[in-house]
Amino acid sequence: MATTRNASAHWEGSLMEGAGQVTLDSSGLGTYDVTWPSRAEEANGRTSPEELIAAAHSTCFSMALSHGLAQAGTPATTIDTKAAVTFQPGTGITGIALSVKGVVPGLSAEQFDEAAQAAKAGCPVSQALSAVPITLEVSFEG
Repeated sequence: MATTRNASAHWEGSLMEGAGQVTLDSSGLGTYDVTWPSRAEEANGRTSPEELIAAAHSTCFSMALSHGLAQAGTPATTIDTKAAVTFQPGTGITGIALSVKGVVPGLSAEQFDEAAQAAKAGCPVSQALSAVPITLEVSFEG
């Protein structure tokens, strides 16, 4: 069964001087402020699209790795993943660096690396970030 999760953004003003908020609609967990400086310079207590992508990617990767290890009969005790999404103003997202540390009894470092590589390839967020159809519905009030 497919699920759909929703978030929404509201922006006021120009890119450089404006400000907005992103809301996690499906979970209702919160609304977070975003500005251009929080995206292109220092976060200063605000989020950015790249931070949200990093959150999604690190979570999805951890879940995929956990599942793969469990299916192989070597469930993880812990998996800690960091995702660093690099944004270059004027260019866009230039890279995503995943870093994972795991505690998996009975597994060698080589086996963990193999499982991590498979999780990177199989993680739905990794796949979506490589290429996914994007649809757009537009409405306008002039």
